[in-house]
Amino acid sequence: MTTDREDDFNGLKVMVIDDSKTIRRTAETLLKKAGCEVVTATDGFEALSKIADQKPDIIFVDIMMPRLDGYQTCALIKHNQVYRRTPVIMLSSRDGLFDKARGRIVGSEQYLTKPFTKEELLGAIKRHVIDAH
Repeated sequence: MTTDREDDFNGLKVMVIDDSKTIRRTAETLLKKAGCEVVTATDGFEALSKIADQKPDIIFVDIMMPRLDGYQTCALIKHNQVYRRTPVIMLSSRDGLFDKARGRIVGSEQYLTKPFTKEELLGAIKRHVIDAH
């Protein structure tokens, strides 16, 4: 039996929504190494169609995106009866109180400032998915 904590993450489905290819790739690499299954989307519209198909356990969403920003995307997820319990973590390069408060208003569980670390990503998953069950 292994005592490796990363076993906790095996098979978890994580969605990363960000218009930055670099951020998507970074998050995907970190999460896959931990054993997560990763679904990515470039914006809120693409994400919403993928959420229905993929049913992720947790969603990381960038705030500043074209067409549908992170706040709008989060609000739409949280207004859907089926997905409203899915934890949504906001990602932003801005670390302002206003941004954090606005994230809370639309229903996000947590706010991570970019660039994020592997510990922050896995910590959010542990807190909102693993420990929440």
